[in-house]
Order: sequence, then structure tokens, then C-alpha cells
Amino acid sequence: MALGSNHNTTTTAANFIPELWSDEVIAGYKKNLVVANVVTRMSHKGKKGDTIHIPAPTRGAANAKQASTQVILNTATHGEKQVSINKHYEYSVLIEDIVEVQALQSLRRFYTDDAGYALATQVDTDLVNLWAALQGGSAYSAAVIGGDGTTAWSGTANTNTGNGTDIGDAGIRKMILALDNADVPMDNRVLVIPPIAANDLLGINRFTEQQYIGSGDAIKTGKIGMIYGVDVYVSSNCPTVTAADTSTDYRAGALFHKDAFVLAEQMGVRSQTQYKQEYLGDLFTADTLYGVSELRDNAGIAFVVPST
Repeated sequence: MALGSNHNTTTTAANFIPELWSDEVIAGYKKNLVVANVVTRMSHKGKKGDTIHIPAPTRGAANAKQASTQVILNTATHGEKQVSINKHYEYSVLIEDIVEVQALQSLRRFYTDDAGYALATQVDTDLVNLWAALQGGSAYSAAVIGGDGTTAWSGTANTNTGNGTDIGDAGIRKMILALDNADVPMDNRVLVIPPIAANDLLGINRFTEQQYIGSGDAIKTGKIGMIYGVDVYVSSNCPTVTAADTSTDYRAGALFHKDAFVLAEQMGVRSQTQYKQEYLGDLFTADTLYGVSELRDNAGIAFVVPST
């Protein structure tokens, strides 16, 4: 006997069927964050105050000793660099009891992982934004184009579409020369490039030949090799630079010594939870307190390459 069409289906009984979260929560694609790991880091944890004063001594000179005369005294008025601890960022989420009861533990793991990623991205962004002022410039006015490492970047060139060019061997060597001429130490230099430039580097023999790549022990996130003794890192968090026509985008990268910038942490990433009875849920918050600053203006040089 036919039972008709009034059946209980997964649609009519949807409210009685629990919706399970996958135990394997796949977070969104994470950017390669590298800059915070390759700059000077200064701990200010547990200390009061909102400004760090870092001495910036002026180098002295050697003088020829003349017979029967007093030595020549080096005298200089030393300067300082100030780092303002003025960046306080947080990530919060309220997990209601019903979600806590019904969801798998992977949901909480997702939120804690996502909080760390969001805060790390913010710190990294604040650091890469300092590139715009390298070499005494502002808004990348002192940046060079990637192709030759000499020609100044201009957003008004080519009828306001900009003049950025693909990074090349000549450009890298010219930027290295600029740091050499500024007496920047040769160790602890890094080249941070956007993904599009990493693709271009694969076409440079000096980068792909084994003797220029190094030992291959890429410990830090984003490290892809070495060229001319400089560690190379790729980061999708490299800034976007827009030409004067406002519709043509470029990407910025930088070659710099770790002492070009400083990251001062007064409070590392802190996680807290509090039960909120009025919402019947747990409030989860992660936050961090820090400051960033340029330390040595001539210890880095920014370059601009096409975004595609």
C-alpha cells in the first residue's frame, strides 16, 4: 500500500539532526610572515613607560699621532632613536554555551590559531610599512625599481602608470652595492620579496645555481634560498604600491640589515578567557602591546616590481 508523500525527510527533521564540525578545521590560507623574525627585537616586558630611548652614537675617527703633541680627542654629540610603544591590538570571540557543547574541540583550536595569525599579521604589516621611508624618503619616494636597482621608482612615469620592473640580477647587485657604500655590515642582511618576484628569481642563474643557494636549512618561515650571501625570504604580506592613475598596482620589497628596524614588545601575545553569564558563553581574547621604528635609515633600500 502506498504511504503517500508525507514522509519525514532530512529537510523536515533538520532541527533534530546535529550539525557536526569537521575535526580537521582548515584555516584560511596563511600568509608567510617573515619580517618580524629578521629585524632587531627588543623586549620591554614587565617595564613601565610608553617610549624607549635607544642611544645612536656617532662614529669617531682615527687621527695621526704627531710627535710632541697632544692626542686629538674625538668629540661628538650623540643622538638617539625613540620607539613609541603605541600599538595595542586584540582579537576576541564569544563562544556561547550551545556552541561549546555541540561543537568539536577543533573549533576552539581554530579560534586560538586564528587569533595568533591575525595578531602576527598586524605586527608584520606595521613593520613592512616602514619600508616606505627608507633612504630618507616617504611613500617610497626613495625606492628603486627592481630591474636595475638604480632608477628611482615613480608612480607618475609612463603616463601615470608607474615604472616598476621585474627584479633582476643587476638590480640585486646594485642594491647590495648601496648598502656596501653605506658601511652596512654584510652579515644579517635579508632580501624580502613578494611572491611575483620569487617567480622571477627562479629565472636568475645566480639564484638557482647550488653554490649561491647556501646550505638549504630553511629554518625560518618564508626563506627560499640565498643570493650573494643574502638570505632571501618571500612574503605575501609585502605592501602594494599604487601608481598615480590609481588603477595600476605594484608590489614593494626591501633589502635591509636587521638593524634597519626594531620591534619592541612590551607585552607578547596574551590569551584570556572569561565566562560571561549574561551571554551564557566564554569570551576569548588575545592581545599584544608593542612598537616598531626605523633604526638605521641607510641600512635598507626598498624596491618596486610589477604586481603581476
